Order: sequence, then structure tokens, then C-alpha cells
Amino acid sequence: MTRAKLYPEVRALLERLEAQGGPTLESLPPAEARKEAVEGLRPLQGETEPVARTEDLRIAGPQCSIPIRVYTPGERGPFPCLVYFHGGGWVLCDLDTHDTTCRALARRAGAVVVAVDYRLAPEHRFPAAVVDCCAATRWVAANAERLDVDPRRIAVGGDSAGGNLAAVISLKFRDEGGPALALQVLVYPVTNLASFDTPSYREFAEGYYLTRAEMEWFRGHYLESAGDGFNPEASPLLARDLSGLPPALVITAECDTLRDEGEAYARRLAEAGVEVTCTRYAGMVHPFFSLPGAISGGRRAIEQFAAAVREMKPARTC
Repeated sequence: MTRAKLYPEVRALLERLEAQGGPTLESLPPAEARKEAVEGLRPLQGETEPVARTEDLRIAGPQCSIPIRVYTPGERGPFPCLVYFHGGGWVLCDLDTHDTTCRALARRAGAVVVAVDYRLAPEHRFPAAVVDCCAATRWVAANAERLDVDPRRIAVGGDSAGGNLAAVISLKFRDEGGPALALQVLVYPVTNLASFDTPSYREFAEGYYLTRAEMEWFRGHYLESAGDGFNPEASPLLARDLSGLPPALVITAECDTLRDEGEAYARRLAEAGVEVTCTRYAGMVHPFFSLPGAISGGRRAIEQFAAAVREMKPARTC
């Protein structure tokens, strides 16, 4: 297989992973896939950076308690705040798999980062993750003083499935009257679970880390039925109206099945009058953002993400 578009370091990483062998993700039950994800990510994430303090909490949600982890960058606020939703196809990952990412974002943005350990599928299918992320973000806004954050400068963000959840929460808060968000950061977000018919899905279906077969596995575990894919709370690209949403930073990877739907969402936001920055990282694959220890593009994307949070303007009142 030719991989001429890939940066040399990315090509070398893929070749090394292929040489290690092992079962494909979609061949595993979720419990085993979660163990594989932890073991696969850990050596590629780089140094764990110090922050002033971290705190693990359980907050009340409408259906269950929700674990969160609060990263505070310094001693004196009020700080900007990022509510972070991890990736993993709504099936994999947790607070620990994205601890390195959240620490880096908190430190570089000078922001409180609140990571949300939402319920995973298939044990808890759509819309459980949406319910948890919505409740956690509302809790952050209601507890801004306790967290020492500026309630006018709260962002939501995430990678892959987490980017999907950040987009969905932005839509819900617009439609439900707030709280107002200052920014949404969507890193190679899933925006359309109703269809995988895009050029990037066809070109990068196999051999570029995230495969079409894996996305079908994630979708099958997350949704109760195929019809759920047409719900804008699963597929924000299908929302009729994207106006009035918070400013957005959308980050995509050139050699990623999800590239086209992420960029399509950015275009629709811009057409609706939303302030948008969309950056395609050339030669990168999904999930380069989570692999800064192995891929320099991941380090650049973290810096861009952090700068957007650090520099976000106060939210407009809903």
C-alpha cells in the first residue's frame, strides 16, 4: 500500500504498529478493546506534565453520578475553563487515557480543564453520553466560583467522539437557553453517523489507523438503531440550523476517514455566520492529537487548541 501523503514519522509509526500484529479492534469485545486502547496509547502520549492540582469528583447527573477530573493550572484565578470530552468512539477510553492531553491543555492554556468520564457504550447507548456531558457542563457553569473560573469563558471540546459530543452540547445549549459557551473545539469530530459515504472514507478505509470497519463497530455499539444516526444529537452535521453557535476551532487530519465530515461541519458553521477556524494537519492520521509523544503534529495541534482556549473572548449571553 502506498502512503505517499503521510509524514515520514507517521508512516514509520503505522509500519511499526503493523509489524507488532495483534487482533483488529472490530474483532474484539468492548472489554478487551478497552484494555488494548490503554496499552496502545500509553507509550505514544509523551511526558505527563505537572499542574498545580488535580481533583477527582463525582457529580450528580439526571440518571447517575458522573466522574470528573479537575485540572487547575495555578493558584490564582479566575481562569478560563475547558470542559473536555475524550475520544474513543463512545466505547473506549476514560479519564486516565486522556490525562496527559488534559494536563498539557491546562498548562498551556492557563485554564481549568474539567474532564468528563461519561458512560460508555454498548452498556449505555445513545444518548447516555450526551446526557452525561450536558449535565457535567451545566454543573461546571453552576459551580464556576467553586472552580475559580470565569463563567463567561467556558469552552467545550474533545477529540473524535468527544468532538462530536462538544458539537452536540453546543447545539443543545443554544436551543435550551444556555448556559452560554465561549468556544467549541472539535478535533477530527464525528459529525455524521447516518452515512460514511465521503471521499475520505473511501480513500482511507484501511491502513491509516482508524478504519471504516472500526467506525462501523463503534457506530454499532453506540446507536440503538440505524435511525438514531439521523438524530442531530448523534449527527450534528444533520442539524437544520447551525446559526447562533459559539465560535469554533475545527482540527482535522489529512489522512483520516473523518476528515471530510469534520470539514463539512466547519463549512456549514461558517455559512451560518459562526466564527470558524478550520485547520487540516497535512500528513496526519487519526488519532495524531492524542499521540504527541510519537508525532510532532500532535504537539502542534495541542498548542493550537490551548491557544484558542487561552485567547477565547467572553461568551455572548444566550
